[in-house]
Amino acid sequence: MPTVRATIKPNSKKGPLVEVQDDGALLLYVRAPAVEGKANKAAIELLAEHYGVSKSSVRLSAGATSRFKRFDIDL
Repeated sequence: MPTVRATIKPNSKKGPLVEVQDDGALLLYVRAPAVEGKANKAAIELLAEHYGVSKSSVRLSAGATSRFKRFDIDL
């Protein structure tokens, strides 16, 4: 089960989009606001689509209230 580091950009006009940074971390642009977990949910949906897995295969493991997050993905 790989762990993915990601930075979330909520309320993005650019999103939904996944960019890979130089250090291997992901930059996730989501349209959802960072209110009541909406951006986290959108990030999980975006990662599931990006990796071609179901949403239930992606879990937020750290950073629920931070821009910097870690996700566990069952491939």
